[in-house]
Amino acid sequence: MAFHSSLLLSQILLLFFISSPSWTSATYPIQQTFFRCLSTNSVNSVPLWSYYTPNNVTAFTSVLNSTANNLRYLLPTAPKPMIIFTPLSEVHVQAAVLCSRRLRLALRVRSGGHDYEAVSYVSQIESPFVVLDLSQLRAIEVDIPQGTAWAQAGATTGEVYYQIAQKSKVHGFPMGLCTSLGVGGHITGGAYGSMMRKFGLGVDNVVDVRMVDAKGRILDRKAMGEDLFWALRGGGGGSFGIILAWKLKLVNVPETVTVFTVTKTLEQGATEVLYKWQNIAPNLDDRLFIRVIIQASSADLTANRTVTTSYNALFLGDSDTLLGIMGKGFPELGLTRADCVETSWLGSVLYIGGYPKTTPPEVLLQGKPLFRNYFKAKSDFVRTPIPVEGLLGLWKIYFEEEVPFMIWNPYGGAMARVPESATPFPHRRGTLFKIQYVATWQDGTQSMARHMSWISKLYDYMGSYVSKNPREAYVNYRDLDLGMNKKGVNSLMEAGSWGFRYFKSNFYRLVQVKTRVDPDNFFRHEQSIPSLHVKKWN
Repeated sequence: MAFHSSLLLSQILLLFFISSPSWTSATYPIQQTFFRCLSTNSVNSVPLWSYYTPNNVTAFTSVLNSTANNLRYLLPTAPKPMIIFTPLSEVHVQAAVLCSRRLRLALRVRSGGHDYEAVSYVSQIESPFVVLDLSQLRAIEVDIPQGTAWAQAGATTGEVYYQIAQKSKVHGFPMGLCTSLGVGGHITGGAYGSMMRKFGLGVDNVVDVRMVDAKGRILDRKAMGEDLFWALRGGGGGSFGIILAWKLKLVNVPETVTVFTVTKTLEQGATEVLYKWQNIAPNLDDRLFIRVIIQASSADLTANRTVTTSYNALFLGDSDTLLGIMGKGFPELGLTRADCVETSWLGSVLYIGGYPKTTPPEVLLQGKPLFRNYFKAKSDFVRTPIPVEGLLGLWKIYFEEEVPFMIWNPYGGAMARVPESATPFPHRRGTLFKIQYVATWQDGTQSMARHMSWISKLYDYMGSYVSKNPREAYVNYRDLDLGMNKKGVNSLMEAGSWGFRYFKSNFYRLVQVKTRVDPDNFFRHEQSIPSLHVKKWN
């Protein structure tokens, strides 16, 4: 496969680029100049790439919108790239880096499109910019005897799960619950999922990587060194290079697993059960993951509304064993045998992903998101249980929004036994659970200000009950409210406003790695890791 080609090819390409004619925008329009540069620097590359500009509105818009979940960033007022380039080989990715550098074009890299603030395909701080869309680099190579798999950056988590299951019913990989995530960017943020309490995060189970650096070279773990390999596994996407492929260490899963969903309303004691869950969920058997999906029963603010708390779970074992664990550890939920569904591990992927019961697993090969709407999201980490009175205050704010949404994910287990400094992802020992807050709407800009105000109010209210100094946040739920790099200036102090929330003290080491491997800050976006050597961007 393409991602097993020799590293020597990258060196040859770099030398060819340096010695090639100088294509400049003084001679050709910038889009044509970029195209000529790509052609010059992709010799002997088969097959050809795909290349889109706003001149072909239909094709350009289709590709731009193809994997974008957040419609806020597809509005006409959102900045659009000058070019979308879809490489079909690693050589094309190298050429895109080299040509963007030479022509002083900002480069954004998109692998999946779940990017909450769209920093992979929208630039709010510089123009013109190019989007490198990796959606066609999606090869997956599973090696069961070795217990590993290579997955290219554009492959989705669902595709990876499907291909593993085709080779083995007793192997899996612990990463995202949503099946349309691009693995390139997903793993750079940590990659949590329903098996993290048993096996750790995705980044805890990555053994190698292939990436293109700021000089256009292809590097693997051995060539890049352990510092950069450390930074890539949780330091966030778009700061150090372009991920081409990850090598994953597969984990052993039982042939039979059990899933369930039990819902409690306020009238059914939801507040008291949720208070109990906070204390129990991080300390239950490592094989058991019980998240809570919290919604309102109706979008009508004038209706008789209640809060619904749905306990959505995966247990790596059979239902008899699960019922014994729940009976001792969490009887308040009232789990019954009728609630339990025994299935395969791949079946649990579909269940947790929200697919209907009769959905064939081949749906995972479609790689498309289940939802597209206008939304704003935020995140928190909780280290001490939120008291009942805190939950009651939360429900009051909840009833002010039409479609309030939260997911509480339990921590503890194997992922909490990994030291904070082992990867850039620091939210480990002592964290009880993570909260994701989401406000969604469908009417574009008409009610945007109201929804954005509501989620800010909710976030402010929760400040008393969540982690402090710093108030932590999850980098894969990017939140530009926490701060942004500014055009023309690269300030470590400004970057710290969000950097310490995402990475805690690991932020210092990330800056050191960035300064060494990308001193000119070529890979940059609104919340990229800063380089100490740069005062102004190119």
